[in-house]
Amino acid sequence: MSPYELTRTLPEDATDAALRADVLHGLTQSPKSLPPKWFYDARGSELFEEITALDEYYPTRAEREILLARAPEIAAATGARTLVELGSGSSDKTRHLLDALPLLHSYVPVDVSGSALTGAADTLLAERPDLHVHALIADFTKELTLPDTPGPRLVAFLGGTIGNLLPDERADFLASVRAMLVPGDALLLGTDLVKDESVLVRAYDDASGVTAAFNKNVLAVVDRELGADFDPADFDHVALWDSGQRWIEMRLRARRDLTVKIPELDLVVTFEAGEEMRTEVSAKFTQTTVRSELAGAGMELAHWWTDEAGRFALSLATAV
Repeated sequence: MSPYELTRTLPEDATDAALRADVLHGLTQSPKSLPPKWFYDARGSELFEEITALDEYYPTRAEREILLARAPEIAAATGARTLVELGSGSSDKTRHLLDALPLLHSYVPVDVSGSALTGAADTLLAERPDLHVHALIADFTKELTLPDTPGPRLVAFLGGTIGNLLPDERADFLASVRAMLVPGDALLLGTDLVKDESVLVRAYDDASGVTAAFNKNVLAVVDRELGADFDPADFDHVALWDSGQRWIEMRLRARRDLTVKIPELDLVVTFEAGEEMRTEVSAKFTQTTVRSELAGAGMELAHWWTDEAGRFALSLATAV
């Protein structure tokens, strides 16, 4: 079996420290908010997998359709010998790229979860014993130092996750990606596209309530990790389309006046009946907005692929 390396660039207590900082900041602001990354404990990850199989939730299927159809074109356009995946998780969709890159030498998955990286690496190496995997336990929104692997490199950021970043955060992120690229490297970016409001809202507010449970799971994470006494039954799941910002917002709306104690932060938080706390934004794009944001970071849109229904896009960008 080929080598597997794991490099930690985050301190052991980085996740706990980040959760504390995010909860303290978000729940003392007006309006209140919590970042969507805290949905994803073990239960949250299970719920998200259920979401991807729902009829209403199209992005995962649409992106997979593009990857299956266009992976050979992506391989031909990049000639990549190293694939870097930001926010790799289980590396499930990446398999379509790995299979299509004939010159591939190294795969560099980047994630904050060491267990997810190890599990994905074990699975991939069992299937592809000649692949070299060098995993990074790192926060992809921060500056990254990539391992010394052969170029050209293809940096993949899939799933439409870039839409979870606010505009200034997206600009900073794309600039950090640009800083990683040398001549010959490329960025493969997944973006969900602007479409009819009813389609978008249904994707984030399914009839069976799976997304509602996923949204409320952030409260369970804060309860477990910080000793809080949130009761998910005290909140309603809300999903709405903000046409001005071109994003879906997920919120939790208090059903009654509430007082929540968070002992680990020595914090008491009050909610008025009807008060909403934002838990996610999911920005939607057009080819024009993607091109503009890439250009603002010093990259040029070279290829643009969508699924047959035009719901989702993969774009390939190079440094200018």
